[in-house]
Amino acid sequence: MSAPERISGEGVGARLPRKEDERYMRGRGQYVADIKMAGMQDVAFVRSPLAHARIRAIRVPEDIRSQVFVAADLDGVLPIRAVSGLPGFKVSEQPVLAFEKVRQVGELIAMCVAPTRAEAEDLAARVELDLEELPALHDMLLARKPGAALVHEHWGDNVFLETFVDIGIEKAFDAAIKVSRTISTARQCMAPIEGRGTIAHFDDRLEQLTLHTASQMPHIVRSGMSECLGIEEGAIRIVSPDVGGGFGYKGILLAEEVCLGWLALRLRHPVRWIEDRREHLSANANCREHHYEITVYADRDGTIRGVDCEATVDSGAYSAYPFSACLEAAQVASILPGPYDFPAYRCRTWSVATNKAPILPYRGVARTGVCFALELALDAVAREAGLPPEVVRAKNLVRPEQMPFDNITKKHFDSGDYPQALRRAVEAIDVEAVRARQKRGEPDGRRIGLGLSIYCEQAAHGTSVYSGWGIPMVPGHEQAGARITPDGGLELRIGSHSHGQSLETTLTQVAHEILGVAVKRIRVVHGDTAMTPYSTGAWGSRMMVMAGGAVAAAAKELVERLKAIGAHLLQADPSEVRYETGRVIGPNGDVSVQEIARVWYRRPQDLPPGVHGGGLEVTAGYKPVRDSGTFSYAAHAVVVAVDAEMGQVEILDYVIVEDGGVLVNPMVVDGQILGGLAQGVGTALYEEMPFDGAGQPLASTFADYLLPGAAEVPAPRIDHMETPSPYTQFGVKGIGEGGAIAPPAAIANAINDALGSLGVEMLASPVSPRRIVEAVLKARAKSASDAPHARRDAA
Repeated sequence: MSAPERISGEGVGARLPRKEDERYMRGRGQYVADIKMAGMQDVAFVRSPLAHARIRAIRVPEDIRSQVFVAADLDGVLPIRAVSGLPGFKVSEQPVLAFEKVRQVGELIAMCVAPTRAEAEDLAARVELDLEELPALHDMLLARKPGAALVHEHWGDNVFLETFVDIGIEKAFDAAIKVSRTISTARQCMAPIEGRGTIAHFDDRLEQLTLHTASQMPHIVRSGMSECLGIEEGAIRIVSPDVGGGFGYKGILLAEEVCLGWLALRLRHPVRWIEDRREHLSANANCREHHYEITVYADRDGTIRGVDCEATVDSGAYSAYPFSACLEAAQVASILPGPYDFPAYRCRTWSVATNKAPILPYRGVARTGVCFALELALDAVAREAGLPPEVVRAKNLVRPEQMPFDNITKKHFDSGDYPQALRRAVEAIDVEAVRARQKRGEPDGRRIGLGLSIYCEQAAHGTSVYSGWGIPMVPGHEQAGARITPDGGLELRIGSHSHGQSLETTLTQVAHEILGVAVKRIRVVHGDTAMTPYSTGAWGSRMMVMAGGAVAAAAKELVERLKAIGAHLLQADPSEVRYETGRVIGPNGDVSVQEIARVWYRRPQDLPPGVHGGGLEVTAGYKPVRDSGTFSYAAHAVVVAVDAEMGQVEILDYVIVEDGGVLVNPMVVDGQILGGLAQGVGTALYEEMPFDGAGQPLASTFADYLLPGAAEVPAPRIDHMETPSPYTQFGVKGIGEGGAIAPPAAIANAINDALGSLGVEMLASPVSPRRIVEAVLKARAKSASDAPHARRDAA
């Protein structure tokens, strides 16, 4: 639908203020920890203090035995299994309470229940563990070596999955330029404002187990709970109230959820677990630990001839449900080429088991790592070729006349103008002015650097993609329900969930665009498996494409029903009426949605027997014309100032030129980009979850795990491009994860540009002050040792 056809200032394309903010900004949101139930008791867990150990005994004092539960008590509860159909994948079984051995610090061993959390923690402190410590694997590269300790003994090694693709890499071997780099990204934690939390209780009247839980995917949690507890899905209800950020961490089934479900069935009164930040950081929420050995082959003019890569991902101790342990590494091979067009490619990946928390999907998923690796390598190619980095990128980007385009790994790019995004970013950051400033130097001695990064994000990929993964979740048609109320309002029901994406606003705008019902009279119901259609949930930047498409489909079906009923009220043939702006218009008059609803619900005697029997409530499903995914993208440009003596980095300017297709609400898109940028800055400069040689996490509070604050996140200049997708409703694309993908590479490239004259190249994230100072000192020492040799050679 083009802009001139839009029916008001509240529909698709409007910068409509968020409906959700009325309650959020007034402190009226309802999160899991806000829910109170009569007789509710709190749960605390005994967690493993060791990364790898055999359990010789768990000693529970007899006077508290009725309040403490261990694995032997959970009769019939099955372990969490997140399998994959990819060839060679090894299955792990994660017991909800450990028995025989523990495989990570923080693994659940016992569950303690008491009237308050403090009392439950006192019980946990009285439980004694007799553990036989085993060698712990803290390094994924060492875990692959022969003779390494085994996380799962029956595997024989520590590799969940190995993948390999070779597309004529030998054709690139004669290239004039060969640049090889070892690049790594640190393990991180997601750190949403609200951690995980669950309240479980059993409703005897309905014979239904109900869990209120902070989740991005309520229906998938229900499926996983059903498998583990051995009860039918209809006997389980999952309710997700307001969710304070997810970022992927709330897109998995937790052992804690299964434990509380079992406990509620056992005790028949409500029980609650609210994750504290130490649990979150040390035991549950890890992501993004990658290692790359990457080689780029290129001609002297900067044309890429081929890319060769070996990538290792630390997947932790268990395969997380439903995405599985292969989520990151297996994707690396298919998405590493990014937005570039080149003829030769080879990639081998390993998903490695270690004695750490399972790696989970995090905003950007594998894309942030591959963007970091490839974009740093392209800057190295530019330096080797003696070309500006923007020239090398422009020479190799997919061109708009090639769209739709199948790249070397058969990713189907739907639309876009990548070179234009790069040009606009380069112009906005004013490369010539930055280079002139570099030559002048800074009065305070800091060094100025310019960095670029470009990514593409496959979003809303569906059945055709995920069916090949063979994981417990394959998305199909996304469904939405739409109901005209008796007074002419509109209720929308979606099976997915919003954890910050503003779906209550944007889906309302979609419905308003088609039905014309005033935005203030539209309500969105979500987050409750008993009240909503099935959905695989909110992940992979899919909601505006999928849920938006489903709402549009349901709204269009309602239009047809409104026309059928309205035609009768207007005494016109259905073929003679049309629907516009909330009214059915006929040859001799019109009738409003409110009037049609009033007759349908309250005066059915005024309607003939043959009028549409389905009424004013529909459920409709949606898939894009092609469900291999939309491709949004952006070019990021950043200017930094680096203090080479102290290692401090200041971001001076930041430009983002993004293309998310048609934007339903540009203000919401800006918010998504800004939030993603904040996370990207954290990845680039601050966030790291280190482990010692015994597998102990070394950051368990926000005093140890650094997050960027308002002073560290720049106010970027955002330039929107809108290239419609040919496959989706309104031409929308997914953009929810994009803001977090490009910043680490852009910022690292800027730092390398600033420090290049010192012989410094930073290849690991985060680029912390310590790493910068160590690299500068190492470069200076090398320069000093090389100087006498240079003088001798000259003599």
